[in-house]
Amino acid sequence: MKKLKSTFIVWIAIYPAITVLLLVFGDHLNHLPVLLRTLVLTLILVPLMVYLLIPFWTKVFSKVNVEKR
Repeated sequence: MKKLKSTFIVWIAIYPAITVLLLVFGDHLNHLPVLLRTLVLTLILVPLMVYLLIPFWTKVFSKVNVEKR
């Protein structure tokens, strides 16, 4: 169950982040080769995920579990 929860937390963090980045920077990124486009996206997304989004959602879901007890 822990892996399922971790998977859900990563998904709930990454999906909106990718969507927002593509909405904001998509037109500019479309002019780049795919390898460079991927590099730019991952340079933004990986730190965002590791330092902000995953810790935030982990805290949110840990509070939900505490409140259910």
